[in-house]
Amino acid sequence: MIMPQDGDRIAQRIEAMLERVNGIKAHEHYYFNQPVTELRGGSRAIVRGREMLMFASYGYLGLLGHPRINSAAKAAIDKYGTGTHGVRLLAGTLDLHIELEAAIASFKHAEDAVCFSSDYVTNLTAISTLVGRNDAVICDKLDHASIVDGCILSGADFLRFRHNDMNDLERVLRKVEPGASKLVVVDAVFSMDGDIIDLPHVARLCREHGAWLMVDEAHSLGMLGKTGRGIEEHFGLGDVVDVKMGTLSKAIPSVGGYVAGKKELIQYIKHVSRAFIFSAALPPAQAAAAKAALEVILDEPDRIEILRRNAAQFIGGLKALGFDTMNTETAIVPVLCGPDERAYEMVRACQRENVFALPVVSPAVPDGTARLRATVTAAHSPDEIEQALAVFESAGRKTGII
Repeated sequence: MIMPQDGDRIAQRIEAMLERVNGIKAHEHYYFNQPVTELRGGSRAIVRGREMLMFASYGYLGLLGHPRINSAAKAAIDKYGTGTHGVRLLAGTLDLHIELEAAIASFKHAEDAVCFSSDYVTNLTAISTLVGRNDAVICDKLDHASIVDGCILSGADFLRFRHNDMNDLERVLRKVEPGASKLVVVDAVFSMDGDIIDLPHVARLCREHGAWLMVDEAHSLGMLGKTGRGIEEHFGLGDVVDVKMGTLSKAIPSVGGYVAGKKELIQYIKHVSRAFIFSAALPPAQAAAAKAALEVILDEPDRIEILRRNAAQFIGGLKALGFDTMNTETAIVPVLCGPDERAYEMVRACQRENVFALPVVSPAVPDGTARLRATVTAAHSPDEIEQALAVFESAGRKTGII
């Protein structure tokens, strides 16, 4: 055990976190990092030896385990092996990487794209590569942690506006020092709340104030738009986003992230981004899986409509039972519980009835707004959603949430 000395803040931080974790475990409320030994059909999983309905998956389109995607990954391993020779700039770029980036660019109606082996790092490096000292970077207060960290790392003047508040965004834009370059960064779909950024208004303000616009589509690709292409399609807009960021690890069942945009932007990133220059390339199987997933999304458009129907059924059912699902408009469905302890109790009640859902507590969300962040996917059947709703109702009554 680490014994913090006077003034040793590192040890004190470690000790404080261990005390919190041990306290949660002592109350049998620790549900994080649970071992999942098998995934069954995208909607079910074997957790601690029990089959559970999976309501914590980012695989919104139910593509995890899709035979066409699995086959592409296996073929890539047979041809290239399990890894790469190192960084793409010096050890070579596989034709798979070029093909994947071309597929992403086409899917996002962009001129070019570049991939990274981590979605978190994609935001970190994109922001810190584009802006620096004497620039201004502006983000929504509920943007993802990777965006916040990228803003801090950049060294630019870091400004934030109230969540989805366009008047406040305009106020912040007006605050920027004359002559400073400006980058506005927003999530398309907010991962803790499930609501959608007002992109038409954000894009207009960026044009009026000469700001670049970057949108993180981690949770919108495959979910928004008639063909799943994301937020620009959702709002019926053209090419209004300068820096189109997304992940390959959610609706697309692979790993990593990408930036798409004008060819000059992508060439700049490939030669300046430290994460691209100094990180090993995306493994062949993951690149092939991501490319195949983009093809499947276009070839099986019914999945997007099924996802929308499932989300409407789940949200409507929860609201009818008396749950507060906040402002969600998507398949990310927060179930507001209030205090952290009540969220833990709700999770325990759900998992005892074999519904796998997890809590989001402070400091990830403000005190008093702990929630279950449930997610519904295209893999769920209407009967499975009704089964989950029955469990949520029982758990909500046991815990006094409804």
